[in-house]
Amino acid sequence: MLLKNHLIEVFKQASLENNFLLKENVVLKWVHRFGIDSLNDLLIHSSLQKENQREEENQEHTSLIDEVHDENQEQIKLELSKTFENIEETKWESNGLETTIINEISSKNQNSNTINQYTESPKLPLPYIKNLRKWINNEKKAS
Repeated sequence: MLLKNHLIEVFKQASLENNFLLKENVVLKWVHRFGIDSLNDLLIHSSLQKENQREEENQEHTSLIDEVHDENQEQIKLELSKTFENIEETKWESNGLETTIINEISSKNQNSNTINQYTESPKLPLPYIKNLRKWINNEKKAS
């Protein structure tokens, strides 16, 4: 690695860490070795590298955000599919409950109809009034 590249890297690192003593030391070495006229090269290179590094960091950050967004989208899709399945299951269960309730109601109606048939025995016709006493006396003796 060339001395210029090394000093640029150290200056850049010191700038990121806000280490003023190290930055001053690098500037002194640069000016002593390459002259004060070339100091702009150090500052330009370090600022360009800072910008490049920031762009790389931004790209990494956006790629991480995209990955998290994609994962969130997949998780949302999974949760929606689970919710849809639960809704379908609930529909099937409610349909099953409705049919069983309808069947129970119809069977109760049928049972009540048969019970009504047994309880509603045909009423015997009352005999004529002339024979009413005989009919009542016969009923009392039979019971």
